[in-house]
Amino acid sequence: MSELMSDYAPILIFLALAIGLGLVLILAAVVLAVKNPDPEKLSAYECGFNAFDDARMKFDVRFYLVSILFIIFDLEIAFLFPWAVAFPTMSDVAFWSMMVFLGVLTVGFAYEWKKGALEWE
Repeated sequence: MSELMSDYAPILIFLALAIGLGLVLILAAVVLAVKNPDPEKLSAYECGFNAFDDARMKFDVRFYLVSILFIIFDLEIAFLFPWAVAFPTMSDVAFWSMMVFLGVLTVGFAYEWKKGALEWE
């Protein structure tokens, strides 16, 4: 039983610290928060639009472009971490397949940059 506990002790310590820190931060926010509500602070705010307007109103397509760009590079980082960890033991095929993947993402990024998707007025 002690071998099992020594294997799981770091996980239990990490969970205890994470839960303890979370509770401390929540309690600190409740105790130290400024309590001065007004209608503007209590109103919902999403994407720069009033949340209670007509759902069929038109809005700028750049919101979609920025979100797609974020998803693309977020996924790139998610695939890059395990690749970097396995880098010393990988084959040439694994290396060059990641280079092709990064090349495709770079071409997509250059295309969006050329089209002006990153410029905000």
